Amino acid sequence: MKILVTGGAGFIGSQVTDRYIADGHQVTVVDNLVTGKMENLNRRAQFYQMDIRNPEIEEIFLRERPEVVNHHAAQIDVRKSVNDPLYDAETNILGMVNLLEKTVKHGVRRFIFASSGGAIYGDQPGGAEPATEENPLRPVSPYGVAKATGELYLHYYRVVYGLDFVALRYGNVYGPRQDPFGEAGVVAIFIEKLLSGRQPLINGDGLQTRDYVYVEDVTEANVLALNQKASGPFNIGTGVEKKVNELFWSLVKITGKSVKEIHGPAKPGEQRRSVLNCSKANDHLGWEARVSWEEGLQRTVKYFAAFHRGGR
Repeated sequence: MKILVTGGAGFIGSQVTDRYIADGHQVTVVDNLVTGKMENLNRRAQFYQMDIRNPEIEEIFLRERPEVVNHHAAQIDVRKSVNDPLYDAETNILGMVNLLEKTVKHGVRRFIFASSGGAIYGDQPGGAEPATEENPLRPVSPYGVAKATGELYLHYYRVVYGLDFVALRYGNVYGPRQDPFGEAGVVAIFIEKLLSGRQPLINGDGLQTRDYVYVEDVTEANVLALNQKASGPFNIGTGVEKKVNELFWSLVKITGKSVKEIHGPAKPGEQRRSVLNCSKANDHLGWEARVSWEEGLQRTVKYFAAFHRGGR
């Protein structure tokens, strides 16, 4: 199968690309390398350095003739979206519309969208059940608004043009290749600071919760989304919420570092609670998270520790 992966040099997109290629698919990667990295890029993929907002992306569709588009390219930083909503919308909304226009024009049969299972629902009330796909969408950041808008556009393109789509609403994805030097990705940020002998800073009181899902499980969801007849949105998480303070102390234990729990001010646009019910993905995609919290954190620490030892 011919698959176009946008953001295929990024944290998640590169690992989806690796898996698709390992499974025998022909993969084309489009990435502007703003956050993606060449070292993440699979050498067996056909690579184009291009922004998804560029109208010339149509030449790639003409040349490569993809049957499926897997869309991971995005502005992923919630805090940056709060500080610059216009840039976030240009990338995450207008960029996606540009891609969708080329998708339907050139007869692509299926569109897989990396959506958000955290930001898209907004704050979940304390004590409430994990969010299902039927929950109202009440995002509290421009990033969440953009992801919700992307799903609405997908609905429009399905109704008007018959485009088949799957929107994978990711929880808080973590694992190897995550950028430890940005503002997003608390697991990687904490690990890097601990391994470097620096003090991690917990934003706010640390009681905010997230549904942390390991990247290998997320990659599997993208594989299952290729051929299943099911369409629409699917939560991709564990159904278990963890406090940021719990994450901090779990990583302290794994790394064996001696540090204090230090808190800074809360960040605007950051929600308090996020946890996902993923029974729909299990029922319709045959997917479930298999990597446990403990195993996932240990694998991630091992990956970053190899860099500190000068390896990979």
